[in-house]
Amino acid sequence: MSRSLRLLTIFRVVGRYRLDLLLDHSNLPPLPRTAFKLAPWHLHPVPDMPRGERLRRALEELGPVFVKFGQMLSTRRDLLPEDIADELARLQDAVPPFPGEQAVAIIEKSLGQPVADLFASFDPEPMASASVAQVHAATLASGESVVVKVLRPDIEPVIRQDLALMFILARLVERFLPFGRRLRPVEVVKDYELVVLDELDLGREAANASQLRRNFEDSPLVYVPRVYWDYSAHNVFTMERIKGIPVTDVKTLKELDVDLKLLAERGVEIFFTQVLRDSFFHADMHPGNIFVDASNPADPTYIAVDCAIIGSLSDSDQYYLARNLLAIFHRDYREVAQLHVECGWVPADTRVQDFEAAMRAVCEPVFERPISEISFGQLLVYLFRTASRFDMEVQPSLVLLQKTLLNIEGLGRQLYPDLNLWDTAQPFLEQWMAERYSPQSMLQKLQRQAPSWLEQLPRVPDLVLHQLEHGTTERNPARGSRPSRPRTLSGRSAAGLAALAAAVVVARPQALDWLAEVPLASWALVAAGLALLWPRRS
Repeated sequence: MSRSLRLLTIFRVVGRYRLDLLLDHSNLPPLPRTAFKLAPWHLHPVPDMPRGERLRRALEELGPVFVKFGQMLSTRRDLLPEDIADELARLQDAVPPFPGEQAVAIIEKSLGQPVADLFASFDPEPMASASVAQVHAATLASGESVVVKVLRPDIEPVIRQDLALMFILARLVERFLPFGRRLRPVEVVKDYELVVLDELDLGREAANASQLRRNFEDSPLVYVPRVYWDYSAHNVFTMERIKGIPVTDVKTLKELDVDLKLLAERGVEIFFTQVLRDSFFHADMHPGNIFVDASNPADPTYIAVDCAIIGSLSDSDQYYLARNLLAIFHRDYREVAQLHVECGWVPADTRVQDFEAAMRAVCEPVFERPISEISFGQLLVYLFRTASRFDMEVQPSLVLLQKTLLNIEGLGRQLYPDLNLWDTAQPFLEQWMAERYSPQSMLQKLQRQAPSWLEQLPRVPDLVLHQLEHGTTERNPARGSRPSRPRTLSGRSAAGLAALAAAVVVARPQALDWLAEVPLASWALVAAGLALLWPRRS
């Protein structure tokens, strides 16, 4: 019953703001087109405001869960028209606070002690309130100033109910709208579900903050507040209280004579350091989560809070992302197309020359503008939007990356309008690529992998014999048994033996002394064995 009432509320708000006009009814199938005609929405006058503003106000009226969904949706610029995406980005996650007495009760139940025993002082009036949690100022017995983040009571059932309704609406859109499949609404709601449910675990956020702090320990780039684990739990998170200037307060920063150019460039460096060096990046770097330590105006430092949403890339995604960005910098569209196919971002049967032509059509008009006017984040959005026409499967990690890059670039240009992200990012990318594939880096990787390879070494002879015995035939349902490719399997075995031998040398350099004493005839037998195992071209 509650779900039905909530659904009726949603339809009433849709009618009030005439969101039905966002759809082209003439392209709808007969059943939904008839339903739209019979719905009482047309009785409402059309509000005198743009379509994006109508959508934003509707989401704000539907409550915090829909507000957060709109915020997340604003990052999917590969799916939305620009006017709607820009308006959704204005959504403010400001929610009336819940009573301080409830916050005290939650803290005491979670931490198992009275607030008076836990803290020397605790302010029941919240400092700030958002859709999922609110924060209170407090002081520890040791005298350290902290903030205590408390999860809203009974927020999870509300979120899960609204998520269930979102899935219903997404399936209707996907089924009945002509462009529904292209928008992938169910996938978008699934991504949002992962994000918002992760935010319900403050212990997870505390762990993210602790890891991010360790990654930038003693770094002049960014400071992450300390986590107090003895005062944190699943729904309570206590952290160091910081003093900083909101990054959007450009007027104050200018009055303090802060080096805004350096601050903007450091924002770009922080982004690429997190993505490429650590593969662990703060994916919610909107202005409300970023402050500036201006105690030394010539050497300003960022302060990052709210680490609930963290992104990560696999080694292969890191590699392909860096190569893609460098190829875009060099305007090498053939390499961009080949990399998209090679890394599996678009289907393997995609015609590279067609994809290359599409990339060129997107990029060339952009590159004709002055370099300082080019939005790199927006260009990435255009590329993803173009790739979606070739059935590109956008990974959630890449969506978070795109969102973060847009935030960072927008923030940098707000601080320093002449920020040239290209000149700032290109040397960093080139240096990262050079370091990643330097001999020293490769040797370190071999040393890290050597223990695992050595553990598998005793099994190698059995695996080689098994492949040689069972790799001679391969059953094909259409043709019956036919010869397989034992040479390929044997070649892999030979390569594996060679790699394991290298691992032994890397892990135990003294093995070289033993190898030097092996008779020449033995080396000849090893070479002959590898030659027999190695695959030959037909």
